[in-house]
Amino acid sequence: MAASCVALVACDPQVPDSAAGIGDDTSPFNAPPEVEPGLTLNGDPLVPAGRLGDETTANWQDPRPSAGAQPGSDDIAREAAAAIAASGQNSGRQPIEASPSNPAPAVIGNPGLSDENDFAAVASRQTIESDAERLQRQRAQYQIVSPTDVPDRPQDLSPNIVRYALSTSNPRGQRVYSRTGLNLQARSQRNCAAYESPDLAQVAFLEEGGPKRDRLALDPDGDGYACGWDPAPLRAAVRAQSQ
Repeated sequence: MAASCVALVACDPQVPDSAAGIGDDTSPFNAPPEVEPGLTLNGDPLVPAGRLGDETTANWQDPRPSAGAQPGSDDIAREAAAAIAASGQNSGRQPIEASPSNPAPAVIGNPGLSDENDFAAVASRQTIESDAERLQRQRAQYQIVSPTDVPDRPQDLSPNIVRYALSTSNPRGQRVYSRTGLNLQARSQRNCAAYESPDLAQVAFLEEGGPKRDRLALDPDGDGYACGWDPAPLRAAVRAQSQ
């Protein structure tokens, strides 16, 4: 019986402990995974994040600093150099770095801008004598144009209501000419509504034989003024101008 037990123990394979090796650096499970050549993320090579059994995840991680980490001076310098290189490639011109040691930009003059108010600029090319000569030439070119009378209007144009107003003396509403017909007031109101202003009505009234004749029924009271047109403001304006 004892011999049978020994034979069974010798034939039983050894089962390794499932907990053995966890946390032990010598365990084959904790060996760092091999890095696959050429594996990158956004152009940067990836490195293993940790080993099995660690508290960190055994996935690939980005070697760049996380969003919460503060970049160092080397990172800032590298990013600045990359930005300058990229801007130079986009525009085709090397950008100018701001620095107190840079020379001041050259001032380019505008030939179309006058510098007559710049005393230093004028004094460099003008003298008292030359300025006096230039002033004399300008005075010689100066001309005074005297006003002249307004030319007379051609007789074939519309009647001149200003001239007509000055040729009359009766006030508005004073009968001077006789008017006959039925419903003159009603016809006058209807016909006057066709004109935009009393001035236009007065012109039409004079063109059709007014003030003696009122063919358009625009002057029912016979004062010589159509549709309530009043010559008084024109007369007052002429009097004020002559004073």
